[in-house]
Amino acid sequence: MARTVAPNSQRKGRGTARCYTGRLLTPLIIAIDGPSGSGKGTLARRLADALGYRHVDTGAMYRAVAWRAHQLGYALDDEPAVAGLAARAVLSQDDGRVTIDGHDVTRAIRTPDIDQSAARVARLPQVRAVLVARQRELGASGRVVMEGRDIGTVVFPGAPVKLYLDASAEERARRRANDPAHSGGRTDMGHVKSAMAARDESDSTRTVAPLQMAVDAVYVDTTGWDADAVLAKVLALVRQRAATIDD
Repeated sequence: MARTVAPNSQRKGRGTARCYTGRLLTPLIIAIDGPSGSGKGTLARRLADALGYRHVDTGAMYRAVAWRAHQLGYALDDEPAVAGLAARAVLSQDDGRVTIDGHDVTRAIRTPDIDQSAARVARLPQVRAVLVARQRELGASGRVVMEGRDIGTVVFPGAPVKLYLDASAEERARRRANDPAHSGGRTDMGHVKSAMAARDESDSTRTVAPLQMAVDAVYVDTTGWDADAVLAKVLALVRQRAATIDD
């Protein structure tokens, strides 16, 4: 059964983020799901760094494939062609840098246009099959923090640590509006909220691996939390789970 956690405080500053710097004995797979603007990317990166784990942003994989399809002139509704591209592509994520077929697309894939294209690509079952297989290979040995929209439900349903991050629509829109890479420089909250609502609808209604919370995930509402408070709470949850496994 899913659980909900709430912060003990909303203190700012970096002190809380340093509450745990040790390494876990058990090589865990940590699955983080949630909609855009929920804070899962920030948490996943910082959590992986704190634990010495690998961070895998599965959304970046779909974005990179969408970018490459555009570059090659593929129609995004040509499922066999896009799936073939995904199967052949040389994808890499290293220290925040994303490359596909030798092209550094770290910044190029963080635009409103690619947001929309990635959502279309993510609805293609053949593409998802290819990328999910890659994601399972990346996380098979554990010691990984993997973020996306179907990690705890499809990619690693048996992951010992599953989190579902969320926030109010207003909070998510504010965060996205303050991120020029995703907002395209537009800070009109109405426009940003509409775009996010459209993406939520696309993700939650697709026939394959829709966005939803795993029944055994911990629900984390990050509304009003700073990044340090979120990290401190999640680190405590991870340590607690790791202790039960190690015992």
